Amino acid sequence: MLNPSAEISGLANALRHIENRVQSKKIEYEAAKKRVADERELLRNDKRLLRYTREALAVVQACAQQTQEQIHFKISGLVSHCLQAIFDDPYEFRIVFERKRNRTSARFVFERNGMEIEPMEAAGGGMIDVAAFALRVSCLILSRPPLRRVLILDEPFKFVSARYRGRIGELLEALAKELRIQFIIVTHFAELRIGKVIEIEG
Repeated sequence: MLNPSAEISGLANALRHIENRVQSKKIEYEAAKKRVADERELLRNDKRLLRYTREALAVVQACAQQTQEQIHFKISGLVSHCLQAIFDDPYEFRIVFERKRNRTSARFVFERNGMEIEPMEAAGGGMIDVAAFALRVSCLILSRPPLRRVLILDEPFKFVSARYRGRIGELLEALAKELRIQFIIVTHFAELRIGKVIEIEG
């Protein structure tokens, strides 16, 4: 025969155990609920940061593209102008910007009749000389902070044929006047004896 007070005592202990477990689970639930709320807040912040980062990246890319276009316009315009001033059937000069592995690189190409040509492979040495000279001029006038506009060159047109050397002299005089650049050139070509000439006996 069961003792009623022992049975009641056992039930009371069982209830207390259940209450303790419920309380423990309630604490765990509240802690888990707080963690979920914290994680959701972190996720919201991360999404917001990702959105801001994408917006900033878009602005940077737009600025970079605009800068590239401006640089391309100024440099390719000057180089193409110099080529056209010297040669009868010149190439157009272009800068091709390529994005690889999150980096932008620039490649110089000559173009004629819509065909892209690698300068070192197809164009004559004279055209390379003129393009290299024009690139130096471009770097000088685009430099920031501005540099003193003096360009010292040693035989910069050595591969330009005699047929075009007279035009080189005209181009140098025009650029010196328009861009206010002083050219100091070491050369043995008589056609380039312009401006102030200093003879050095060797």
